[in-house]
Amino acid sequence: MEAGGVIRMVAPLVQPLEDTGAIPNNAKCPLLIYPQALALPKSNPARVIEKLLADNHWGGSWRNGIYPYHHYHSTAHEVLACYHSSAHVQLGGEPGIPYTINAGDVIVIPAGTGHKNLHASADFAIVGAYPQGQKWDMCYGKPGERPQADENIARVPLPQSDPIYGIDGPVLDFWKV
Repeated sequence: MEAGGVIRMVAPLVQPLEDTGAIPNNAKCPLLIYPQALALPKSNPARVIEKLLADNHWGGSWRNGIYPYHHYHSTAHEVLACYHSSAHVQLGGEPGIPYTINAGDVIVIPAGTGHKNLHASADFAIVGAYPQGQKWDMCYGKPGERPQADENIARVPLPQSDPIYGIDGPVLDFWKV
């Protein structure tokens, strides 16, 4: 990371999520949450995250929030790194798991895993990105998305490295082909 930013080595919260019928989630790759993995500088924390992700082969980055409806990506994995404030999210669709993401937290979302913003502070902000070479789509858990979404999820390759910790990071320990 650039000067002023620190990566904290934290054990991820590992959350396997079952298919809900509407949201497939991912049977081979659990959701990973890295609480307070980043000690961010006050000056331009989003840029620090973007550089870190790019250095670890996660690209197509963007800055925004999390949509306020259930959705998932069947063609790409995704990372969400919070750089300002907080939001209460639901992960995995209904009934899913609730989690409050705060600045410095990172959520690594495998393809097929639902996520939704339940409530956020007005100044909540994240950087999102995808493994190099993966293009995201939008699925909503609506009838007719499957079985195509399931076929897409099965074809999504593992990332080259963990978005935060690099080649030796936990993603490659917990995610299997």
